[in-house]
Amino acid sequence: MAAGLMPAPTWADAGSPAYLSAAAKADGSFVLCGIGDDLQIRFELPLPARGHAAAAHPTRPEAVAFARRPGTFAVVIDCVSGAQKAVLSSPDGRHFYGHGSYSSDGRLLFTTENDYEAGRGRIGVWDTSRGYRRIDEWDSGGIGPHDIKRLPGTDRFVIANGGIDTHPDTGRTKLNIPTMAPNLAYVSDGNVIETAILPHDLHKNSIRHLAVSEVGQVAFGMQWEGVGAVDTLVGIHGIGQPVQLMTASSTDVRDMQGYIGSIALSTDGETIAVTSPRGGLVQYYDVATGRISHSVAMPDVCGVATLGRSLTLSAGTGELRRMTPGSSAVLNRVNLQWDNHLVSIFQS
Repeated sequence: MAAGLMPAPTWADAGSPAYLSAAAKADGSFVLCGIGDDLQIRFELPLPARGHAAAAHPTRPEAVAFARRPGTFAVVIDCVSGAQKAVLSSPDGRHFYGHGSYSSDGRLLFTTENDYEAGRGRIGVWDTSRGYRRIDEWDSGGIGPHDIKRLPGTDRFVIANGGIDTHPDTGRTKLNIPTMAPNLAYVSDGNVIETAILPHDLHKNSIRHLAVSEVGQVAFGMQWEGVGAVDTLVGIHGIGQPVQLMTASSTDVRDMQGYIGSIALSTDGETIAVTSPRGGLVQYYDVATGRISHSVAMPDVCGVATLGRSLTLSAGTGELRRMTPGSSAVLNRVNLQWDNHLVSIFQS
């Protein structure tokens, strides 16, 4: 009875982190870190191999760290004790894409996967109340599903189907560039309820990463697989609306070197921030005008996340930077190589 009266652990018991990020240590090992809003590390937990992104449970201090594509594992970690609670292994013929998202009540976890023999994207469904047992899988609505996000206040999910077909026998080789067809797919209870596609001349612009506003607007960042220059790498969409592509000068687009590594959308939906580790740049877009507003140089930057009105960035150099409108940046540099994504604890 006494044990039953003990309060359930919360994220406060894990040091009240604001963000999660995978990282590499100087000795070549890999960790998942919790980072406070003051940019100090709250915890550092070992991973079996290189991580990519993570998902934070909405109520429990528990996180899933996903292997880098084309990984076949994901590790569920108790962020208070550091204990490994479960290991998710992709079924035969599947591999993970490095991203996942919980249902609103945290009972289910959804993972983006490649059915590489069929050349089709799948969404794995895992029951967290039964030790993360796999109970179902859904069609992703396209090929190469990378990121997945839950729309606020719902159990609808938006999936970034990058359109690129790969197979483990050829590693990360892209097998269908001439015919690739990226899309955004909205899924509810296993059914694709809407699909948004790009204009045909942009069919080689792979949709990779997503950010969602409080009202369900979906910002997306792309990776150009075509020859020559491309006009845009950033867009925004809402259910029942046309795709809006952000515009920038040819120089600004070229400076990102065809690659958006991560994306964030302000809680009011007014500003999109995108990063490019290849270009060493953060670019900001004004949603109302659909145009770029300004850029900030930051070597090897990739992770980006919002918290209230502030924006936090991470880089492979070990730098963490938090910026709030009207104030100077808060900086920290640690002896870690931050991986691709910075995940807000309560926006995963």
